[in-house]
Amino acid sequence: MTAAEARPGAATNPLAAHYTRFRVAERLLLTGHSHQAWPDVALEGQLAAFEDAALHVDEKWERAFAQAELVRDGFRRLLGDTDGELALGASTHDLVLRLLSALDLRARPRLVTTDAEFHTLRRQLARLAEEGIDVVRIAARPVDTLAERLAAAAAHRTAAVLVSAVLFEDARIVPHLDALAEACAARETELLIDAYHALGAVPLSLPRTAWVVGGGYKYLQLGEGNCFLRVPKHAHTLRPVITGWFAEFSELASPPRPGEVAYPRGGAAFAGSTYDPTSHYRAARVFRFFAEQGLTPEVLRDSYRSQVDRLAAAFDALSAPDDVVTRDRDTPLERFGAFLALRSPRAPELHLALARRGVLTDSRGSWLRLGPAPYLSDAQIDEAVAVLGSVLADA
Repeated sequence: MTAAEARPGAATNPLAAHYTRFRVAERLLLTGHSHQAWPDVALEGQLAAFEDAALHVDEKWERAFAQAELVRDGFRRLLGDTDGELALGASTHDLVLRLLSALDLRARPRLVTTDAEFHTLRRQLARLAEEGIDVVRIAARPVDTLAERLAAAAAHRTAAVLVSAVLFEDARIVPHLDALAEACAARETELLIDAYHALGAVPLSLPRTAWVVGGGYKYLQLGEGNCFLRVPKHAHTLRPVITGWFAEFSELASPPRPGEVAYPRGGAAFAGSTYDPTSHYRAARVFRFFAEQGLTPEVLRDSYRSQVDRLAAAFDALSAPDDVVTRDRDTPLERFGAFLALRSPRAPELHLALARRGVLTDSRGSWLRLGPAPYLSDAQIDEAVAVLGSVLADA
């Protein structure tokens, strides 16, 4: 019997009633920073996608594109950018590839990034470096000076700076992105902000001159296949080399020159090709659910702040030895995103031990990540940390 199964009378969060298929009230799911549960209504979206395909066969695409536009609108609201040009993709990697292929890397062969980016950027940029692109990695710590140091490194022949709004390993919010955007704009250097760990967890107001990439697999509960790239207005005439034929669906800004591939303007230029629209039906229904429940970015931020504070206080009460597991106590908790990162040389071992006792978390290198979610109760958070205490005691 797991810890979760042993507590039939534990208090539940009222929101959990909307997540019965994921059984969030019965399980200790501290995976909120990675894969959140989907609300039950997500199934309505999936079934609607099937019904449209069954009824309309190849004529379904008009309806599918309408769902895609609802998804764009949902992302626009989160970005506070009601008229933003957004390209959609199955993954952020697909979209970043299209962006990189639009840059003039012959004239500006330098890309500046950090040593704390998610694997999408880490691996792809490492491979580009093998092919001769000058990839400069700036130490992410100290985070308070990161934007300034990125700007300094981008001073010479830099095509783009690529950085996260919230670091994926430890949830640290990266400050001063506005100043970085100003420095990049002054040098005609593109700025890409990876907003994945901020979207739906931290209210966003990102520079309009920046490209923004993100998706809904984590905090937004949209599931797989729901990512976006915001194309800033100054870049509306770029022509990505990696291009899908769906980019031909939009009205073209001007006829191409002879022998030249035609492109529309803005986000449509970064479109892909035939895809599974089920993800957009699901996402559109979940976005509507968030609106129905009043789960605005501000409400969610308050929820996560309260939950992370509770996790931190409960962990501190364990008085675990710092050489076994610890957390950053020098940085105020309000400067973090929506999960608590614990540092331990035994992080993978602790992750597995917790899973065996019914507490689902994850680990990244030396980081054990505890991710709450808006459907969890205080009692579940307290119990999960108590299980961590028992794992440490038995070690």
